Formats: sequence, structure tokens, C-alpha cells
Amino acid sequence: MGIDFTAPHSQKQPMAKLPLYVLAAVIVLGGTLYFYLQYLTGHAPQDIPLTPEAKGYVRNLQLSDVTMQANQSYFNQVVVEIGGKIANTGDRMLDQVDLYCIFRDSYGQLVLRKRIPIVSSKMGGLKPGETKTFRLPFDEIPESWNHAMPSLVIAGIKFS
Repeated sequence: MGIDFTAPHSQKQPMAKLPLYVLAAVIVLGGTLYFYLQYLTGHAPQDIPLTPEAKGYVRNLQLSDVTMQANQSYFNQVVVEIGGKIANTGDRMLDQVDLYCIFRDSYGQLVLRKRIPIVSSKMGGLKPGETKTFRLPFDEIPESWNHAMPSLVIAGIKFS
């Protein structure tokens, strides 16, 4: 009567299926990531144009209390924040208002131009006579920037 030191067949079987489980998990995660990226691509925000009608309405939009401050981020990166208010003195409801923030160097050369929505339908739009605050953080401004307030130019308006 000897003792059998070989492992029973039932103990080896779960380990044999482990690569199959890992492969299935990778396929499921890869498929999920693929469909998520496809969803994001189809739902990316579109740049709204500055139509002739919108150009005429720009005079009804007033930026005020615009400030700029720099903060150190958690990762020792400088984050510049532009804050202010936008007022709609016209008679039309706006779904979206985009700004160009234009940063220049000490020679006046363009170093960064970024288009950013400051009013969106997610925020409730901008009603006639209404004023809303905005805050725009920037962490990718080139070193050559002159540290002056960037130019803020209305880039697009979407009417309701």
C-alpha cells in the first residue's frame, strides 16, 4: 500500500481554464472600450459657426469682471485660470457661446489659440437679460507666453 502523491485530476482543471478566463476578460474589456470610443467620436461637440446673424448679435454679449490667476496644480504644473461673466443684453435665447482665448508671446506672436464654450445647453443656455459666470482653466500654455491677459473673442453663437 503506497501513498499516491500525484494531485487528483479535478484540482488541475481550474488552473487549466485560467488562460481561457483571462482571454475572455480581455476580449470583453477590449470590445467595451472600442464601443465607448465609437460613442464618444459620434457625440463629440461640434464647433458652431459665427454666422452673419451671430456676428450681428455679438454686440449684445458683454464680457465683464474678467480676471486671470495662476495656481500650482497637484503635479507641480502651473494652471492659469481665466474667469469672468458674460451677459446677454439682447432679446434672443442662446444655447451656446464659444470663445477664442488667444495667448501671445512678448513679440505679439500667437503661441496658443483655444476655442472653449463658456455657455452651453448643459448649463441651461443664456436667456435674454441673464448674466452667467465662467471659469476657464489652461494647463498647456507654452513657456514663451508673455503672461498678459489673453484676447477673448466670440468664436460662435448657437441660438435656441
